Amino acid sequence: MPAKKTFKPYANEADVLEIGNLMLENRLDRITVSGDVDLTVDKPGLAAARRLHAALAAVVSALEAREQQGELPDALPPPDVKTVDNPFL
Repeated sequence: MPAKKTFKPYANEADVLEIGNLMLENRLDRITVSGDVDLTVDKPGLAAARRLHAALAAVVSALEAREQQGELPDALPPPDVKTVDNPFL
């Protein structure tokens, strides 16, 4: 069995953590959460709840660490969106 990959919040633009059909997508400036997961009243539900709890605790810890270092802005600026010509026209 391969070793579990660690999800380190805000570390890169590539990691994705899947819990059921819920995905936590890592970015340098945000974590995107999408999908769904059923936290059923059984052992698989408990395991999923523990994974979700651990992932969100890691996100909170990363944000709190940045806040303590004075590196947490009041709000992120809006993304720089550019419009390009449609190459198929």
